[in-house]
Amino acid sequence: MSKAIPCVRVRYSYLPQQFQDSEEILNAIRAHLVNCQFTLGPEVEQFERSFAALIGARYAVGVGSGTDALALSLKALGIGHGDEVITAANTFIATVGAIHSTGARPVLVDVRPDFTIDPALIERALTPRTKAIIPVHLTGEMADMDPLLELAGRRGLPVVEDACQAIGARYKDRAAGTLGAFGAFSLHPLKNLNVWGDAGVIVTNEARFDRQLRLLRNHGLSGRDEVEILGVNSRLDSIQAIVGNRLMAQAESITEQRIANAARYDRAFAALEGDITLPPRRPEVRRVFHLYQIYARRRDDLYRFLLEEGIEAKIHYPIPLPLQRGLQPLGYHPGDFPETERQSASCITLPVDQHLSQDELDLVVDTVTRFYREG
Repeated sequence: MSKAIPCVRVRYSYLPQQFQDSEEILNAIRAHLVNCQFTLGPEVEQFERSFAALIGARYAVGVGSGTDALALSLKALGIGHGDEVITAANTFIATVGAIHSTGARPVLVDVRPDFTIDPALIERALTPRTKAIIPVHLTGEMADMDPLLELAGRRGLPVVEDACQAIGARYKDRAAGTLGAFGAFSLHPLKNLNVWGDAGVIVTNEARFDRQLRLLRNHGLSGRDEVEILGVNSRLDSIQAIVGNRLMAQAESITEQRIANAARYDRAFAALEGDITLPPRRPEVRRVFHLYQIYARRRDDLYRFLLEEGIEAKIHYPIPLPLQRGLQPLGYHPGDFPETERQSASCITLPVDQHLSQDELDLVVDTVTRFYREG
């Protein structure tokens, strides 16, 4: 007899709710069919202007994905074969994949309990081949940028911010993506500002980088028939820009609701000290909770219990990235990254999106509490 599938009481993906009424977007797409400028059309230009204003950067360049946003930023810096780029050991594979795609070697550094790269460990990872640092603002939490930027400035290293999970985050009142030479963002469907497929954005404050990126994303073409450099095909589709333009005005309200939902969880889980440990909440950071992650005693048992009770929890990420099979050539071993490995073994992700009702939030809290109180 097959095991009964539990009824979902609190779902994880909010996309059916977010796009339940999409007539305005569909009407804009129908209107777009009049001119059929599917690549680099006026909608892309509008989105880039609006995104730059949202982030507080001078320039924004739409590209095919958040991964491309990272890779093209590195290419604009001239990084390639024989170089090394330092990044966080607990990041999603896309960060490492972007470094690898340039021909450079990813060098991983362990993180702090707030999920961000430990600035104190970066210096010992530097070599004469180090050409850039990529701090990752994982879960919507910003890395500790002041000491990182001080080190980078002292060593003459550019910083590329992986802000793919951090649209709207701030560090000491400075927006994610605006502290380094580049900020890379993702518009993947599950991001706080999302579209109907893969898409990304790079922000920068330097005109020379803006021009270089626009060449790189479009085959290196400076005109229809003139190839100025060797580039790639990574243009933000006009259709995706239409979706992004319609959602741009909601970005702040989405962020505020996620922050409010996370605060509600934090207050409730504070009563479960010893069973639930909250990550450090640094007052100088505005975290935007792309993910709501906590440390949980008996994490795997709690995870199974939540699923059985219809709560769609997730684990990000169950296998430490440095120990994945695909990264074996980098030569890392168990024990090299103790904090990253601890997070993989004990962190759980709970639904936190802007469409959750108060009853659903209470149900998540009550279910977690019941697990620990009733054993």
